[in-house]
Amino acid sequence: GDAVRFYKIGLELFMTGNYFELLDWLVARDKKVFVDLKFFDVPETVRSAVRALSGSGATFATVHGNQAIMEAAGADKGPLSILAVTVLTSLDRGDLDDLGFACDVEALVLSRARRALAAGCDGVVSSGLEAPAIRAELGSRVLVVTPGIRPVENRPADDQKRTVDVAQALANGADYLVVGRPIRNAADPAAAAWRMQQQIAQALGAG
Repeated sequence: GDAVRFYKIGLELFMTGNYFELLDWLVARDKKVFVDLKFFDVPETVRSAVRALSGSGATFATVHGNQAIMEAAGADKGPLSILAVTVLTSLDRGDLDDLGFACDVEALVLSRARRALAAGCDGVVSSGLEAPAIRAELGSRVLVVTPGIRPVENRPADDQKRTVDVAQALANGADYLVVGRPIRNAADPAAAAWRMQQQIAQALGAG
C-alpha cells in the first residue's frame, strides 16, 4: 500500500511460488524492489542470473561470495544495483570463530566492503553497528543498506544479534533501512509501516 514504496523480496517468498509475478506486480505499480536472493554460485552462473534479472525492473539485488563472484555479478547488471552482503546480522564473534574467521566482526565487514567496492559492486549490506567504520574508510563511494532494524518499542526476540533502531542506523551512515519482521509480524502491518516512516522522518529531521 501507500505506507511502503520499497519492497524486499527474499528466499521465503521465492519458495512460495509466484516470486517473479510479484516482482512484476510491484514494478507495475511504481514500487521499487530489492531482490534479496544472495547469489552464491560459480561466477558464470551468477553472471547469467544477474543478467536475466537486470531487465526485470528491480532496483537492488544481493550477492554473497568472493571477489570473482562479486565481479561476475557486476559484469552484466545493467541498471540493477548490486549489493554485497558483508556479515549476516544473525552472526556475532562467536559465530565467526565457528566459521574459522580469526578476526572480529568489524574487521571482516570492512574487508568485504573494500573487496565489494574493488569488484564493482554498488553497495554493501551491513549492520548499523559497522556502518560508521565503512563510512570512515570508504565515504560515499558505496551505498550502505542496513537490515536488522528493531524499533525500541517493538523489539522482538529473534535470531538477529547485531541490531540497531532507526535513529541509530541513520546516524551511523545507512542509506537504506531494511525492516522486515517488525512490520510483517505486527498486528497491523500497515500501521507499523507508517510508524516506521514517521521514525525515519523524525530521525532525518533531527539530523
